[in-house]
Amino acid sequence: MSRTPNRAPTPFRRRALVALPAAALLALIPSSATAYPNPGQVTGDIVVHDPTLARTSAGKYLLYSTGDGLQLRTSTDRVAFGRSGSAFPTRPSWWNNYNSTGDVWAPDISYHGGKYLMYYSVSSFGSNKSAIGLAASTTGEPGSWTDYGAVYTSTTSSDYNAIDPNLFVDDDGKWWLSFGSWWTGIKMIRVDPSTGKQYAGDTARRSLASRPTGTKAVEAPYIVKRNGYYYLFASYDTCCAGTSSTYKIKVGRSAAVTGPYVDKNGVGMMNNGGTPVQESHGRYIGPGGQSILKDSDGDLLVYHYYDGQDNGTPKLGVNLLNWSSGWPVAH
Repeated sequence: MSRTPNRAPTPFRRRALVALPAAALLALIPSSATAYPNPGQVTGDIVVHDPTLARTSAGKYLLYSTGDGLQLRTSTDRVAFGRSGSAFPTRPSWWNNYNSTGDVWAPDISYHGGKYLMYYSVSSFGSNKSAIGLAASTTGEPGSWTDYGAVYTSTTSSDYNAIDPNLFVDDDGKWWLSFGSWWTGIKMIRVDPSTGKQYAGDTARRSLASRPTGTKAVEAPYIVKRNGYYYLFASYDTCCAGTSSTYKIKVGRSAAVTGPYVDKNGVGMMNNGGTPVQESHGRYIGPGGQSILKDSDGDLLVYHYYDGQDNGTPKLGVNLLNWSSGWPVAH
């Protein structure tokens, strides 16, 4: 199996935001499927990779991203973001088993049972000797995280890559973890809510999306349920190459969380399918590494892109999603 690069373990790797008036939002809705919107306005420290966003009960936004022990930026208005330390000022020693930098990427933050959970990736660029880790915190603040070690792993003999995790809790209270990068694509396991790790009563590793022909480049799954369907978002093509990046965000949907997922044209995501949600346009190159936050004014698509007017620097992008057609449309 080709050891194709997954995500780069740098401070800029795997989720701008502005509350616009209704008239302005209408003006931003694409007039055609190929008219992709610019990200909303954000300011401050917005050089990020793989952003994931949560909102506390007090209305504070926590934006975690790749690098420096999982970087944290905070905001009170969803526009101005400032650095606020890292989840892990002291890094767990077990990370060194999977990379030489002692760092991690692609965090996924959510709130369950009175605490924040953060799944994250431990690997090195181009290798599928990888692990998904888990940490928890009652506040979500820097230095407050307790690490619970590895949740799921892959080796160089595996046909999958255990990175880019996303936790989804279904209507029946079952927990599911999707993950994957290149190789044979996006996978899913069931998780035990009491431990946050694999559920002993169901150890199947399911396949959700794959590219059996051509490039193997699909990664960074994120699942939401809307209007009776489960929607699987993923990043396609090549990340981490600055202005040469070809990253893009696509989606499919299913009547069951475990699939099968198909795109708007009925093409299965196990067979190269996926409906585009956000692609390169103008200065905004290679959008991907996405997550979604359900906020008071709608669903936010949170991602990074490479700025074609700033030497390909990776920056925070956010768009609201419109679901009126049955498919997510960024605006």
